[in-house]
Amino acid sequence: MSHSTLVILHLLGAAVWTGGHIVLCLAVLPKVLKERSPERLLDFESSYEKIGMPALLTQVVTGFMLAYHWLPDPSLWFQSGNPIAQGIQYKLAFLGLTMALALDARFRVIPKLSQHNLWDMAWHIIAVTVLSVGFLIAGAAFRLGLWL
Repeated sequence: MSHSTLVILHLLGAAVWTGGHIVLCLAVLPKVLKERSPERLLDFESSYEKIGMPALLTQVVTGFMLAYHWLPDPSLWFQSGNPIAQGIQYKLAFLGLTMALALDARFRVIPKLSQHNLWDMAWHIIAVTVLSVGFLIAGAAFRLGLWL
């Protein structure tokens, strides 16, 4: 797969993932909290998950392929002092935090989601949204040569 195709797929995944979380955080979540409606949140989540998770998977796969393009030896990804490795490290950190939050939400929060713990889920949503914007900023900085 060409480098350009990888970048385009990566950007499409980012658009869906980040855009969906911004909509969730700024449009859906306030209504959910105001109405104290876990059902509204679960409805959005079940619909969005069908496109959001493939978008995230696309980003992860293309992200690793792009990292390999920039530094073909993965041991170099963790080298201090290498500006390209620094960009990869930021993206990996955002990925790790996103995955930790997603797993916590999926296995701890969502199974017990009710009117009483909506704020627990809200903090997960806010954090994942901030991380997704961080992903986007780190990727843009990388592509614009701000780490080179």
